[in-house]
Amino acid sequence: MDLSKASALYTVRLLTEDDIPAVYALCRKNTLYYQYCPPSVTPEIIREDMYALPPHTQRKDKYYAGYFREGRLSAVLDLICGYPDERTAFIGFFMTDVSMQNSGTGSQIISDLCAFLKEEGFLRVRLGYVSTNPQAAHFWHKNGFADTGQLYSSERYAVAAAERFL
Repeated sequence: MDLSKASALYTVRLLTEDDIPAVYALCRKNTLYYQYCPPSVTPEIIREDMYALPPHTQRKDKYYAGYFREGRLSAVLDLICGYPDERTAFIGFFMTDVSMQNSGTGSQIISDLCAFLKEEGFLRVRLGYVSTNPQAAHFWHKNGFADTGQLYSSERYAVAAAERFL
């Protein structure tokens, strides 16, 4: 799958370990996110996330991508294709630069991504968000994702599952 075609407004490419400083700079400014989803971001956590896979998936299924405009990292997306089933794409992480939040940028990226995934043959997109984070719930609901009613507990917080049919 060629994720570079997922946006007409941004250059989309897979991120590498060389991009970790830029990803860290983008993420660390979003202190509100990490209040709800600890621990705070570190370069080591970003490196781990770049390679983390859910059960029954392979490295070829994972797209840890950056959205760039004028050479500047604007958003980060962790996408797993074929999870939890072959016709579903799973967003493991999505964050825009804080300077772009509340401007429609994130919604446009997600809208374009969903249109692209539909063209690629996917039927739905799933994700999880920290259930106590009202900003995350609002963003995902506004973008057509509905709670599934499933709630997963971790040591630090509960994650609400949501999905959008394409």
